[in-house]
Amino acid sequence: MTTTKRIVCLANSRKLNGRCIAGRELADGQPSIWVRPISNREHQEVSEYERQYQDGSDPRVLDVLDVPLLRGVPRTYQRENWLLDPKHYWERVGSVTWSGLLEFAEPVASLWVNGYSTYNGRNDQIPLATAETLTTSLVLIPLDELRLAVFSPGQAFGNTKRRVQARFTYAGTEYHLWVTDPGYERKYLSQPNGEHQLGQCYLTVSLGEPWEGHCYKLVAAILERAAIEAGVPA
Repeated sequence: MTTTKRIVCLANSRKLNGRCIAGRELADGQPSIWVRPISNREHQEVSEYERQYQDGSDPRVLDVLDVPLLRGVPRTYQRENWLLDPKHYWERVGSVTWSGLLEFAEPVASLWVNGYSTYNGRNDQIPLATAETLTTSLVLIPLDELRLAVFSPGQAFGNTKRRVQARFTYAGTEYHLWVTDPGYERKYLSQPNGEHQLGQCYLTVSLGEPWEGHCYKLVAAILERAAIEAGVPA
């Protein structure tokens, strides 16, 4: 049986051949639980067909949308997962402004567990056994500033492909996390290598699926004040 949840879209991020969509439910007009619609594929990515509006357009961050879902399918630390109903369109019913984002942010003490880092990252991974004790995998945090680093992490091994990394300090801890927000990836991969400074923003940070015994903290969405107030598409 299909149930419809109204959510504020806070991530439409790259995931394999599809996207990872996530947002917070609006219950009686107030922010409630996180919801991550997923498919029944092995890695649960959402295809363009499954997530489209009736006019064929794609959900955007800050959209308020109604999502048809079949049932909750919590998975260890990704307890926000809900199986989507692919037979129905999603429906956009509104949007949220920059000032409206404040009530959706969550002032957490840290991004889950710190102290584990990859070669190019900083506090960017968590051992799977530890992650499986967690009760959340999504959070929206405010930042006064953000640096985006563009570089080739595998250059020393002959891989010249570049990536975009978010570098920031939150609650006194420094983080270097890979960006999976496709709009910001495209924008900054078109620019030279180096660090690029952004001002005030919110980040949606997600714990991705496990890989080689760890799960990884990813910046699934960058909600930049300057871009939002200027009406620049995400």
